[in-house]
Amino acid sequence: MKFKLTKKELSWALYDVGNSAYTVAISIGILPIFFKSLTDSANIAPNVSTAYWGYAVSFATLFVAILSPIIGTISDYKNYKKRFFLFFLLIGLIATALLTIINEGQWFKCLVIYFITVIGFAGADIFYNAFLVDATKRERMDWISSLGFGLGYIGSCVPFIVNIILIQNPSIIGLDTLGATKLAFIITAVWWAAFSIPLLVNIKQQYYINPEPKPVLHSFIRLGKTLKNIFQYKHVFIFLIAYFFYIDGVDTVISMSTVFGTDIGISSTNLLIIFLATQIAAFPFAILFGILARKFSAWAMIVFGIIVYIVIVSYAYFVKTTWQFWVLAMLVASSQGGIQALSRSYFGKIIPPENSGEFFGFYNIFGKFAAIIGPLLVGIMSQLTGSSRFGVLSIVILFIVGLILMIRLKHIEKADVKPII
Repeated sequence: MKFKLTKKELSWALYDVGNSAYTVAISIGILPIFFKSLTDSANIAPNVSTAYWGYAVSFATLFVAILSPIIGTISDYKNYKKRFFLFFLLIGLIATALLTIINEGQWFKCLVIYFITVIGFAGADIFYNAFLVDATKRERMDWISSLGFGLGYIGSCVPFIVNIILIQNPSIIGLDTLGATKLAFIITAVWWAAFSIPLLVNIKQQYYINPEPKPVLHSFIRLGKTLKNIFQYKHVFIFLIAYFFYIDGVDTVISMSTVFGTDIGISSTNLLIIFLATQIAAFPFAILFGILARKFSAWAMIVFGIIVYIVIVSYAYFVKTTWQFWVLAMLVASSQGGIQALSRSYFGKIIPPENSGEFFGFYNIFGKFAAIIGPLLVGIMSQLTGSSRFGVLSIVILFIVGLILMIRLKHIEKADVKPII
C-alpha cells in the first residue's frame, strides 16, 4: 500500500482536522463544561442537567436523521453534493459562533443553539462521508478514512490547547472566564471553516446522476428503490443494523463523557487535560487501525473495537477517581477513531459510488437514529436511578447486540453473498 497522498485525498482528510475541533470543543470539552456551569448557577441537580444534555443530543440527531436519506438522494445529482455540504457547513459555523451570545444562567438558550450546531455539523458530515468515493480509490478507502480521523485528532489539539490556555488564564488577554470561553467558540468556528476550504476547492463530485425533470420527485422514487435494495442484500442490511447498535454506544460515550466526568467529581481543569491527552493518544491508534485493517480486514478491526467498548462502559461504572478516569479515557482513545473510520470505509466499499449520497444518507440515518437512543437511555436511567453510573452502564447492551450482528455478517460473507455493486 502506498502512503503518498494525492491532493484530493489530503483535501478530504483535512476536513476532519476542522470538524474535529467542533467535536472536541462543542460536543465533548468546552461547551458541556460551560453548560454544567450554567445549570449549576440555576440550581439544577447534576443528574437532571445530564439528562437535559442527553435529550438535546437526541432531538437534534433525530431531526438530521429524518432529513438525511432525502437530502442524500437529491445530492447525487451532478454538482448537488457540494451545495448541500456547504449549506449545512454554514449552519454549523454560524451557530457555533452564536454561542457567544449566551450569558450566566441561560442554560436553555445554550441547549437551543447547541441543537442548531448539531444539525449543521451532522448534516455536513453526511456529504463529507459521501465524498470519500470521489476522493480516493476503493482499495485505499480504509487507509484514507483512518488517516482523516487520525489527522482530526492531532490537528484539533491546536485550537483546543489555545482555548484551554485562554480559559485558564483569561487575564492575559484582558478577559474574564466567561469572555475567554466565548472566544473559544469563535476560534473553533474559524478553525473549522479554514480546514473546510481544501475540500471545497479541490474535490469535485466525480460520481453522479445526470439532472432530470422533477428532481425531488425522482429522488423519492430512487429512495424507495434504494431502500428495497438495502433490504434485499443481506450484507448491506445486516451491517447497517449492526452499525445502528454499536455506533450508538460510541456516539453516546463521546457526547456524554464530559457530563459524566463532572457528575463523578472530576474537576473541569482535569477534564480538559484528559480530553486533550485523549485526542493526542487517539491519533496513532486511528492510523494503526487503518494499517491493521489491511492485514486483518476492516471487519476484524471493527469487531475488536466493539469488544474494547464493552470493556470501556463496564469499567466506567466503577470509576471514582481522576486516575481511573484517565484509564477510561485512554481506553476510549485506543478505539474511538478506528471504529468510526473503518465503519465509514467498509460501507463505502459495498455501495455503488454514483449513489453514494443516498446510500450514505441511509448510513447516516442508521447512525443518527442510533445516537438518539443512547443519550436518551443514559438520561432516563440517570433520572430513574439518581446516578449517571447506571446510565452509562446501560449502553453495554448496544455494543453486545452490535457484536452479535457483526459476527452474523461474517457468516454471510463466507456464504459468498454478493455485494450490492
